[in-house]
Amino acid sequence: MVQSMTGFGSAENNGFRVEIRSLNHRFMDVAIKMPPYMSQYEIPLRNILKTRFQRGRFDVSVSTNNHKATQLKINKEGARNIYTALQDLQKELSMHGKIDLDTLVQYSELLIEEDPKYDIDALYAVFNEASMSLEDMRVKEGKLLSEELRDRVESLSTMNNEIKLLAPNEVLRWREKFTERLRLILEPEGIDNTRIIQEAAIMAEKLDISEETSRIESHIKQFVEILRNGNIIGRKLDFLLQEISREVNTLANKSSDYAISNLTVEMKTEVEKMREQVQNLQ
Repeated sequence: MVQSMTGFGSAENNGFRVEIRSLNHRFMDVAIKMPPYMSQYEIPLRNILKTRFQRGRFDVSVSTNNHKATQLKINKEGARNIYTALQDLQKELSMHGKIDLDTLVQYSELLIEEDPKYDIDALYAVFNEASMSLEDMRVKEGKLLSEELRDRVESLSTMNNEIKLLAPNEVLRWREKFTERLRLILEPEGIDNTRIIQEAAIMAEKLDISEETSRIESHIKQFVEILRNGNIIGRKLDFLLQEISREVNTLANKSSDYAISNLTVEMKTEVEKMREQVQNLQ
Protein backbone atom coordinates (compact mmCIF):
# COMPACT_ATOMS: atom_id res chain seq x y z
CA MET A 1 0.00 0.00 0.00
CA VAL A 2 1.42 3.35 -1.07
CA GLN A 3 0.93 6.46 1.06
CA SER A 4 1.33 10.12 0.24
CA MET A 5 2.89 12.23 2.99
CA THR A 6 0.24 14.94 2.53
CA GLY A 7 -3.06 14.60 4.32
CA PHE A 8 -5.47 15.75 7.02
CA GLY A 9 -7.49 13.86 9.60
CA SER A 10 -9.76 14.93 12.44
CA ALA A 11 -12.13 13.48 15.01
CA GLU A 12 -14.30 14.82 17.83
CA ASN A 13 -16.05 12.99 20.65
CA ASN A 14 -16.51 13.00 24.44
CA GLY A 15 -15.39 16.62 24.69
CA PHE A 16 -12.14 16.09 22.78
CA ARG A 17 -11.17 17.31 19.32
CA VAL A 18 -8.05 16.14 17.49
CA GLU A 19 -6.73 17.52 14.18
CA ILE A 20 -3.67 16.10 12.42
CA ARG A 21 -2.03 17.58 9.32
CA SER A 22 0.89 15.90 7.57
CA LEU A 23 3.34 17.24 4.99
CA ASN A 24 6.53 16.13 3.23
CA HIS A 25 9.57 15.45 5.38
CA ARG A 26 12.67 13.30 4.98
CA PHE A 27 12.07 11.68 8.36
CA MET A 28 9.23 11.59 10.90
CA ASP A 29 8.75 14.88 12.74
CA VAL A 30 5.84 15.36 15.15
CA ALA A 31 4.70 18.62 16.78
CA ILE A 32 1.80 18.38 19.26
CA LYS A 33 -0.16 21.30 20.71
CA MET A 34 -2.31 20.42 23.70
CA PRO A 35 -3.37 21.86 27.10
CA PRO A 36 -0.43 21.94 29.56
CA TYR A 37 -2.21 19.69 32.05
CA MET A 38 -2.36 16.95 29.37
CA SER A 39 1.32 17.12 28.41
CA GLN A 40 2.06 13.85 30.22
CA TYR A 41 0.22 12.03 27.41
CA GLU A 42 2.26 13.55 24.58
CA ILE A 43 4.67 10.61 24.29
CA PRO A 44 1.89 7.96 24.12
CA LEU A 45 0.17 10.01 21.40
CA ARG A 46 3.43 10.23 19.46
CA ASN A 47 3.76 6.46 19.69
CA ILE A 48 0.29 6.01 18.24
CA LEU A 49 1.38 7.99 15.17
CA LYS A 50 4.60 5.97 14.86
CA THR A 51 2.63 2.73 14.68
CA ARG A 52 0.80 4.01 11.58
CA PHE A 53 3.30 6.23 9.78
CA GLN A 54 7.04 6.25 9.07
CA ARG A 55 7.71 9.57 7.32
CA GLY A 56 6.26 13.07 7.26
CA ARG A 57 5.89 16.28 9.23
CA PHE A 58 2.89 15.96 11.57
CA ASP A 59 1.21 18.99 13.14
CA VAL A 60 -1.20 17.81 15.83
CA SER A 61 -3.76 19.85 17.73
CA VAL A 62 -5.53 18.39 20.76
CA SER A 63 -8.22 20.43 22.51
CA THR A 64 -11.09 19.89 24.92
CA ASN A 65 -14.28 21.81 25.52
CA ASN A 66 -15.24 19.84 28.60
CA HIS A 67 -14.40 22.61 31.04
CA LYS A 68 -16.85 21.26 33.60
CA ALA A 69 -14.50 18.36 34.08
CA THR A 70 -11.76 20.72 35.23
CA GLN A 71 -11.60 21.56 38.93
CA LEU A 72 -9.39 24.05 40.72
CA LYS A 73 -6.93 22.84 43.29
CA ILE A 74 -5.31 25.24 45.78
CA ASN A 75 -1.78 24.61 46.94
CA LYS A 76 -2.38 25.20 50.65
CA GLU A 77 1.17 24.44 51.67
CA GLY A 78 2.42 26.98 49.16
CA ALA A 79 -0.01 29.57 50.49
CA ARG A 80 1.27 29.04 54.03
CA ASN A 81 4.86 29.44 52.90
CA ILE A 82 4.09 32.68 51.06
CA TYR A 83 2.11 34.05 54.02
CA THR A 84 4.92 33.20 56.47
CA ALA A 85 7.57 34.68 54.19
CA LEU A 86 5.60 37.93 53.87
CA GLN A 87 5.16 38.14 57.67
CA ASP A 88 8.90 37.66 58.21
CA LEU A 89 9.68 40.32 55.63
CA GLN A 90 7.19 42.70 57.25
CA LYS A 91 8.82 42.28 60.68
CA GLU A 92 12.35 42.58 59.34
CA LEU A 93 11.62 45.81 57.48
CA SER A 94 9.20 47.16 60.11
CA MET A 95 6.49 47.44 57.50
CA HIS A 96 2.87 48.09 58.31
CA GLY A 97 -0.16 46.73 56.54
CA LYS A 98 -2.44 43.73 56.47
CA ILE A 99 -1.56 40.44 54.87
CA ASP A 100 -4.86 38.83 53.89
CA LEU A 101 -6.51 36.77 51.16
CA ASP A 102 -6.35 39.65 48.69
CA THR A 103 -2.59 39.63 49.10
CA LEU A 104 -2.35 35.92 48.38
CA VAL A 105 -4.58 36.24 45.31
CA GLN A 106 -1.73 38.13 43.66
CA TYR A 107 0.17 34.81 43.72
CA SER A 108 -2.69 32.84 42.15
CA GLU A 109 -0.49 31.47 39.36
CA LEU A 110 1.66 29.79 41.99
CA LEU A 111 -1.15 28.69 44.28
CA ILE A 112 -4.02 27.64 42.03
CA GLU A 113 -3.67 24.56 39.86
CA GLU A 114 -6.07 22.95 37.42
CA ASP A 115 -7.08 19.48 38.40
CA PRO A 116 -8.74 18.15 35.25
CA LYS A 117 -11.07 15.19 35.37
CA TYR A 118 -11.34 13.40 32.03
CA ASP A 119 -11.35 9.94 30.52
CA ILE A 120 -7.90 9.26 29.06
CA ASP A 121 -9.28 6.26 27.14
CA ALA A 122 -11.69 8.64 25.40
CA LEU A 123 -8.75 10.84 24.40
CA TYR A 124 -6.87 7.87 22.93
CA ALA A 125 -9.99 6.74 21.06
CA VAL A 126 -10.47 10.15 19.45
CA PHE A 127 -6.76 10.37 18.61
CA ASN A 128 -6.86 6.93 16.97
CA GLU A 129 -9.91 7.94 14.97
CA ALA A 130 -8.17 11.09 13.71
CA SER A 131 -5.06 9.03 12.84
CA MET A 132 -7.17 6.57 10.84
CA SER A 133 -8.83 9.46 9.02
CA LEU A 134 -5.41 10.87 8.14
CA GLU A 135 -4.18 7.45 7.00
CA ASP A 136 -7.21 7.00 4.72
CA MET A 137 -6.51 10.32 3.04
CA ARG A 138 -2.80 9.59 2.64
CA VAL A 139 -3.60 6.21 1.07
CA LYS A 140 -6.05 7.78 -1.40
CA GLU A 141 -3.48 10.42 -2.36
CA GLY A 142 -0.83 7.70 -2.64
CA LYS A 143 -3.03 5.70 -5.01
CA LEU A 144 -3.50 8.69 -7.30
CA LEU A 145 0.24 9.38 -7.29
CA SER A 146 1.00 5.72 -8.05
CA GLU A 147 -1.32 5.70 -11.06
CA GLU A 148 0.27 8.84 -12.47
CA LEU A 149 3.77 7.48 -11.86
CA ARG A 150 2.90 4.26 -13.70
CA ASP A 151 1.81 6.30 -16.71
CA ARG A 152 4.98 8.37 -16.64
CA VAL A 153 7.31 5.40 -16.22
CA GLU A 154 5.58 3.71 -19.16
CA SER A 155 6.26 6.83 -21.21
CA LEU A 156 9.93 6.67 -20.15
CA SER A 157 10.13 3.04 -21.23
CA THR A 158 8.62 3.87 -24.63
CA MET A 159 11.14 6.66 -25.23
CA ASN A 160 14.02 4.44 -24.16
CA ASN A 161 12.92 1.78 -26.66
CA GLU A 162 12.74 4.40 -29.41
CA ILE A 163 16.33 5.41 -28.66
CA LYS A 164 17.41 1.76 -28.85
CA LEU A 165 15.94 1.56 -32.34
CA LEU A 166 17.60 4.79 -33.47
CA ALA A 167 21.07 4.02 -32.08
CA PRO A 168 22.35 1.72 -34.92
CA ASN A 169 21.46 4.33 -37.54
CA GLU A 170 23.62 6.91 -35.79
CA VAL A 171 26.72 4.69 -36.09
CA LEU A 172 26.06 4.12 -39.82
CA ARG A 173 25.59 7.84 -40.41
CA TRP A 174 28.80 8.62 -38.61
CA ARG A 175 30.74 6.05 -40.68
CA GLU A 176 29.44 7.52 -43.94
CA LYS A 177 30.22 11.03 -42.78
CA PHE A 178 33.71 10.01 -41.65
CA THR A 179 34.44 8.28 -44.97
CA GLU A 180 33.21 11.24 -47.01
CA ARG A 181 35.42 13.67 -45.12
CA LEU A 182 38.47 11.49 -45.76
CA ARG A 183 37.65 11.34 -49.45
CA LEU A 184 37.58 15.13 -49.59
CA ILE A 185 41.01 15.36 -47.96
CA LEU A 186 42.83 12.45 -49.57
CA GLU A 187 43.20 11.20 -53.11
CA PRO A 188 41.11 8.09 -53.81
CA GLU A 189 44.21 5.92 -54.13
CA GLY A 190 45.41 7.15 -50.73
CA ILE A 191 42.42 5.89 -48.76
CA ASP A 192 43.08 2.94 -46.53
CA ASN A 193 39.78 1.12 -46.10
CA THR A 194 41.22 -0.94 -43.25
CA ARG A 195 42.12 2.24 -41.34
CA ILE A 196 38.66 3.61 -41.98
CA ILE A 197 37.13 0.48 -40.53
CA GLN A 198 39.42 0.67 -37.49
CA GLU A 199 38.59 4.32 -36.84
CA ALA A 200 34.92 3.62 -37.35
CA ALA A 201 35.08 0.77 -34.85
CA ILE A 202 36.72 3.02 -32.25
CA MET A 203 34.13 5.74 -32.76
CA ALA A 204 31.32 3.19 -32.76
CA GLU A 205 32.43 2.08 -29.32
CA LYS A 206 32.40 5.68 -28.13
CA LEU A 207 28.95 6.18 -29.62
CA ASP A 208 27.58 2.91 -28.28
CA ILE A 209 24.68 3.66 -25.93
CA SER A 210 23.44 0.11 -25.45
CA GLU A 211 24.74 -0.03 -21.87
CA GLU A 212 22.91 3.16 -20.94
CA THR A 213 19.62 2.07 -22.49
CA SER A 214 19.93 -1.36 -20.84
CA ARG A 215 20.54 0.18 -17.43
CA ILE A 216 17.60 2.53 -17.90
CA GLU A 217 15.45 -0.47 -18.79
CA SER A 218 16.63 -2.29 -15.66
CA HIS A 219 15.95 0.73 -13.43
CA ILE A 220 12.48 1.09 -14.90
CA LYS A 221 11.69 -2.56 -14.10
CA GLN A 222 12.87 -2.06 -10.51
CA PHE A 223 10.79 1.13 -10.28
CA VAL A 224 7.62 -0.66 -11.39
CA GLU A 225 8.28 -3.56 -8.99
CA ILE A 226 8.84 -1.30 -5.98
CA LEU A 227 5.74 0.72 -6.85
CA ARG A 228 3.73 -2.51 -7.06
CA ASN A 229 4.95 -3.76 -3.66
CA GLY A 230 4.17 -0.45 -1.92
CA ASN A 231 4.95 0.27 1.75
CA ILE A 232 7.83 2.75 2.42
CA ILE A 233 9.07 3.44 -1.10
CA GLY A 234 9.70 7.18 -1.49
CA ARG A 235 13.46 7.14 -0.98
CA LYS A 236 13.99 4.01 -3.07
CA LEU A 237 12.10 5.46 -6.03
CA ASP A 238 13.90 8.78 -5.71
CA PHE A 239 17.26 6.96 -5.83
CA LEU A 240 16.24 5.04 -8.97
CA LEU A 241 15.15 8.25 -10.66
CA GLN A 242 18.53 9.79 -9.87
CA GLU A 243 20.19 6.81 -11.55
CA ILE A 244 17.90 7.05 -14.58
CA SER A 245 18.64 10.78 -14.83
CA ARG A 246 22.37 10.04 -14.79
CA GLU A 247 22.03 7.51 -17.64
CA VAL A 248 19.87 9.89 -19.68
CA ASN A 249 22.51 12.62 -19.31
CA THR A 250 25.13 10.19 -20.60
CA LEU A 251 22.91 9.38 -23.58
CA ALA A 252 22.54 13.07 -24.36
CA ASN A 253 26.31 13.62 -24.16
CA LYS A 254 27.17 10.64 -26.38
CA SER A 255 24.65 11.15 -29.12
CA SER A 256 24.63 13.82 -31.84
CA ASP A 257 21.50 12.46 -33.48
CA TYR A 258 18.71 15.04 -33.53
CA ALA A 259 15.91 12.55 -32.82
CA ILE A 260 17.79 10.96 -29.92
CA SER A 261 18.63 14.40 -28.48
CA ASN A 262 14.97 15.36 -28.54
CA LEU A 263 14.02 12.14 -26.80
CA THR A 264 16.61 12.65 -24.05
CA VAL A 265 15.24 16.16 -23.42
CA GLU A 266 11.74 14.71 -23.05
CA MET A 267 13.06 11.97 -20.77
CA LYS A 268 14.80 14.50 -18.53
CA THR A 269 11.58 16.50 -18.24
CA GLU A 270 9.61 13.37 -17.40
CA VAL A 271 12.12 12.26 -14.77
CA GLU A 272 12.02 15.67 -13.04
CA LYS A 273 8.23 15.56 -12.87
CA MET A 274 8.40 12.08 -11.42
CA ARG A 275 10.93 13.13 -8.80
CA GLU A 276 8.61 15.89 -7.62
CA GLN A 277 5.83 13.35 -7.18
CA VAL A 278 8.01 10.64 -5.63
CA GLN A 279 9.28 13.04 -2.96
CA ASN A 280 5.71 13.21 -1.68
CA LEU A 281 5.52 9.45 -1.09
CA GLN A 282 6.18 7.85 2.28
